Amino acid sequence: MGTELMKGIAEHGHDVTMLTVFEDKNLPKNGSYRQIILDKALADQQTMLQEVTQIDDKKMKTPLTALKMFNRFGSVVSEAAFNDPKLQKILKSKDKFDCVIVPQFTFEAIKAIAAHFNTHLVVFSIFPANTFLNHFIGNPSLPSINTEMVLGYVHEMSFLQRCLNTLFSVAFYLNRQFILYPEQAELVRKYISKDLDLYKIQYNTSLFLMNAHPTINTATSSVPSMVDIGGFHIRPPKELPDDLKEIFDKSKHGVILFSMGTNMKSANFPKQLKDDLFKAFSKRKETILWKLEEDITVGKPPNVIIRKRFPQSDILAHPKTKLFITHGGFLSTIETIYHGVPAVAIPVVGDQILNSRLIESMGMSTTVNFAKLDEESISAAIEEVLSNKKYAENAKFRRELYHDRPKTPLEEAVYWIEYVIRHKGAHHLRVNYLNLYWFQFYMLDVYAFYFAVIFSIYYIIKLLIKKLFSKKKTVGSKKED
Repeated sequence: MGTELMKGIAEHGHDVTMLTVFEDKNLPKNGSYRQIILDKALADQQTMLQEVTQIDDKKMKTPLTALKMFNRFGSVVSEAAFNDPKLQKILKSKDKFDCVIVPQFTFEAIKAIAAHFNTHLVVFSIFPANTFLNHFIGNPSLPSINTEMVLGYVHEMSFLQRCLNTLFSVAFYLNRQFILYPEQAELVRKYISKDLDLYKIQYNTSLFLMNAHPTINTATSSVPSMVDIGGFHIRPPKELPDDLKEIFDKSKHGVILFSMGTNMKSANFPKQLKDDLFKAFSKRKETILWKLEEDITVGKPPNVIIRKRFPQSDILAHPKTKLFITHGGFLSTIETIYHGVPAVAIPVVGDQILNSRLIESMGMSTTVNFAKLDEESISAAIEEVLSNKKYAENAKFRRELYHDRPKTPLEEAVYWIEYVIRHKGAHHLRVNYLNLYWFQFYMLDVYAFYFAVIFSIYYIIKLLIKKLFSKKKTVGSKKED
């Protein structure tokens, strides 16, 4: 996603320096695009991703496990980046930048690069508004309506779900303030400067680019410095390569695309699971395109085409594509909606669970639990989606909603980045929240004052009543005498 955003900015005539672990050979022709591959960081990140993908859904819903995973992920990835000699060379250079764009997740220390170069900080969130960023800009974030990503709740929550969501929100806040941020602040002092205060840096963000839109996720509140650019990474579809074009032309019953994304490797599936999937696919008339990172010939049905990589978005755009079997990653979810293709989701970890339930609630997909994935479950899911017209109709409806926008998401992103630069940080977009202490924002001081006043009035009235009854009792005793 970061690569597509920065390439889009370069294509609008800007000079871009892109620090990444993913090399892109299809560089933009306009502007200046300098691509710096952090090779050392890539190895550490891949190791971390393998560790994360081994955490199952049940463990992720355990607060302690989820928090530990987030902390470790942020620490490993951030330090891996800072340890890379190429990033250190940039930090020691005398380069000047109009702004620095960094991702928002648990890599808080990376934000200090903007302060190091004394320039504007723009944060790019790969997810919709969430508790990782709302508190930086004063965006309303109530656990009654804002669900925690790892829980996977969508729309209205039940009482029990709101209780659990509130517990997670409090746990995440305490973890951020007392564990995650101190660890990230230490990385800033260690690798950039002891004089930089990460807490101040984070609250000095000029713009938040949100990979979100009401048509692809649950609508949420947003303050002026938040801009929705969900779907910006999708380019207009290109014609398929000759070999794939031939496959589509020969497919009389349509095509099904099966991909578990970039980081989830189908090659790591147990052999039994691969055999089950082959058996399920062999029963279908459609041609199955499976993104599989290994060559398998034994047991492979003739209607299954295996490749290590497919042009996913271009395939989804083809009219013969009938179904998308996906892991539920957010990019894949957006592309599913963008092209209006019904889906079968097989979420494994993190936001994939929420994304899968979201498109299921839109009526354009069904979900299969990865832990229960076998020949029977995948066959039933495929048959359900392809045989029931409602899934295709709902997918088409969502596609129409998505495309009904005044300008493209990428144009929106470029405009607001240029806006921040033109207006020297665009401080006028920031809400008054940044001038308040946390207890003032949540009005705890006001509630404490009201409680004190009410308690004082109650106490005074109680004393008066006590004294009044005491006098009456004294007068009554004298009359009896």
